[in-house]
Amino acid sequence: MEGEGKVSAENENQNRFKRICVFCGSRVGYKSAFSDAALELGKLMVERRIDLVYGGGRLGLMGLISQTVLNGGCHVLGVIPEALLPREISGETFGEVKTVADMHERKSTMFEHADAFIALPGGYGTMEELLEVIAWSQLGIHDKPVGLFNVDGYFNSLLSLFDKGVEEGFIENSARHVMVIADTAIELIKKMEEYVPVLGMVAPK
Repeated sequence: MEGEGKVSAENENQNRFKRICVFCGSRVGYKSAFSDAALELGKLMVERRIDLVYGGGRLGLMGLISQTVLNGGCHVLGVIPEALLPREISGETFGEVKTVADMHERKSTMFEHADAFIALPGGYGTMEELLEVIAWSQLGIHDKPVGLFNVDGYFNSLLSLFDKGVEEGFIENSARHVMVIADTAIELIKKMEEYVPVLGMVAPK
């Protein structure tokens, strides 16, 4: 009986996410490791039948992961502000594209449709999206897992900045652990499935 309970808990964890929002760059970066990671994550999502929510672009890492998930038979929802359509989409789009008015609506729409968040390497936009869901987690606005896919140490400097914030008294030590971090897709998903929120609710959802 004890063994059956353990298997049941593991299956529950594996079925925890129906849709994951992935923040990532509209460029592929200079290292092949970044593209490889996007493909790795996309294939793992397909294996686990997890749908994708993302920023709607067909370029860079965005395009790689969205095409991989769509080709694998899972649903893809891209959310993109109308002003960015000519810049980030050229030619055929991947999956369903929802056009919104601005960046604020883009982020709120992605948030509403996702059970969890993962950040791949990216630029200012990726960082801004990531930091917002981290801040919302700290404030207790949501309890959805937030994962950093730390490909080739890409987020190391950001994590050092967080540590500095704790050291200097601007970030609570407990809040330093509102995200999970891994350098492989399978380890990251596993940690996110096992994630338990570390902060109490301090703001209404």
